[in-house]
Amino acid sequence: MLRFFKVLFLLIIFTLAATAGGLYLFAKQELTFTPASVSYDLKLGSNLRSVARELKMLGVLDVAGGPLLFEILGRILGDAPHIKAGNYEIESPISPLKLLQKMTRGDATQSAVRFIDGWTFKQIREALDTHEALKHDTKDLTNQAIARALGIADAQPEGWIFPETFHFSRGTSDLAVLKRAHQMMQSRLAALWAKRTASLLLATPYEALILASIIEKETGKAVDRPMIGSVFINRLRINMRLQTDPTVIYGMGDDFDGNLRRRDLQTDTPWNTYTRAGLPPTPIAMPGLASIQAALNPADSKMLYFVARGDGSSQFSRTLDEHNAAVNKYQRSGRK
Repeated sequence: MLRFFKVLFLLIIFTLAATAGGLYLFAKQELTFTPASVSYDLKLGSNLRSVARELKMLGVLDVAGGPLLFEILGRILGDAPHIKAGNYEIESPISPLKLLQKMTRGDATQSAVRFIDGWTFKQIREALDTHEALKHDTKDLTNQAIARALGIADAQPEGWIFPETFHFSRGTSDLAVLKRAHQMMQSRLAALWAKRTASLLLATPYEALILASIIEKETGKAVDRPMIGSVFINRLRINMRLQTDPTVIYGMGDDFDGNLRRRDLQTDTPWNTYTRAGLPPTPIAMPGLASIQAALNPADSKMLYFVARGDGSSQFSRTLDEHNAAVNKYQRSGRK
């Protein structure tokens, strides 16, 4: 009997050693497959067993005992609960150990979407709706519903999305991207509001956001932003109408055909700054950081007018006579 247990014990030790050796060889061997690069979408909530089976179907773990050994390897190393969802580019050759480490690190392929300074919320929605790597949770929602989901108090998302490049893993919700962009705008605006010019006429950060959006749309050259901000602040100070074309265009919505006519300037909308004094009720675009800075810290000037020179820059004037002369010089048929 003693001899039997001794043999059994040795057999168990041998089996364990052989299994460990086999697992070690499996962990270190180089997996080769065709095509040489496989894109694998590891879905949120997947366990290591289902992942191993899917990798076998893709040809990555198409070796003897591949899925089972991969699962055992992950459980022995304690990595099974730590695999992360994402889209992984798996390139041949790669060892099972390195593949497991890639998934536990979350070394997934990052997709990106870029929001451009001066875009409207409509343009941002179009960029999200057409991005093939995003989950389109907002596609059938109204702007107001999206605003509520983002926690925007006035249910108007225009202006509240920061223009930046945002990276994300495949399958991320477009609403999650918008939340990041909204939080970034909130934090950037709050930081600049705290450093605003002491004598600034604007009463709230939201008013600054509105003005910044106008500056963004009126700027041809970055260097002109503080002066453009100064013109609008000076006009607001004396209750002079802003008379800025981009606000009229925004108020026209889909009716704008690319040609702004005199009758458009005379047609009243909440955003028509030719027919109404003060700031429009909402931003008209997504301003970048420089435009927010220009709204909160405009140049110290007495300028009330500006006109485009035709090279992207603007000519600024203090009086209407000076402005008319500049218009004749740079834009004989221009208005500003």
